[in-house]
Amino acid sequence: MKIETQFNTQLREKAQLVNDVLQQLLASQPINSELKEVLRYTLEAPGKRIRSALVLWCCELVSPPKAGINRNSEIAAAAMEMVHTYSLVHDDLPAMDNDNLRRGLPTCHKAFNEATAILAGDALLTLAFEILAKGIDKPAIAVKLIGELAEAAGPGGMIAGQFLDTRYSMLDARRAGDSGIENLISRIEAIHTNKTAKMFRCAAAMGAICGGANENQYNSLCEYGLKLGLCFQIADDILDVCASSEQLGKTAGKDAKVGKTTYPTVVGIEKSKQLAKKLADEAVAVLEPFGPKADTLRRLAIALLERTK
Repeated sequence: MKIETQFNTQLREKAQLVNDVLQQLLASQPINSELKEVLRYTLEAPGKRIRSALVLWCCELVSPPKAGINRNSEIAAAAMEMVHTYSLVHDDLPAMDNDNLRRGLPTCHKAFNEATAILAGDALLTLAFEILAKGIDKPAIAVKLIGELAEAAGPGGMIAGQFLDTRYSMLDARRAGDSGIENLISRIEAIHTNKTAKMFRCAAAMGAICGGANENQYNSLCEYGLKLGLCFQIADDILDVCASSEQLGKTAGKDAKVGKTTYPTVVGIEKSKQLAKKLADEAVAVLEPFGPKADTLRRLAIALLERTK
């Protein structure tokens, strides 16, 4: 079996595991049936589950031999996916990116209505913390996981990135000119780091915590996750320019149409590809102390760099 095929199979297996856990958790919640159907619609859309798979792989990496993933990591992966899905639901709203397509399906506010989409996002966000608080078997681990996720998703992380993302556009790039390009790149890095990379770091951290990582392992995986997340976002911005809506499962070319400031719009496609490659290489280098056991995470970095959808 080719390495790429083997990795894709591993990712699909992890995605299916996460899907099963999400279905189990949602089915067990005493939620209004109509609202539950909306949550099911958003959660069961065919996402790749990269962040939640990262939780599971990092847990496997630092767990004792043959221990593999555990129930805590499954719950943590589900919580990560709930928060990620909430962010997509709200990102697509008319007041934000105003998009009609997500994961190949009509966005939540298009399938239902805007008020329902807002409430569905709120429900997923709060439910994520509920399942961590109630489902993790050790209070100390639950507290750490809740802290990691709240920090990454909150006003010091993803919300900060989204806030900045709504404030800057290509108008800033044109005003900056060549003399202000470095400042503009710093702004883009701040947006990407907060909006995307900190959630990847969080996924790696949560997996490390569930697997019982020591301090060095935890720090290494956090650094890996941060670099991986930056690589992912730059690659995503490149795809927005180069791929079709059918490939992406969302509206292609949206960033340029709404005047978003991204690496491709500021430094061009080729320089963006070079930067993404550099970040992927740095992420892989961080894994050196783990030896061959981290090969799946190495392949993940390459896969995110080379993805076409």
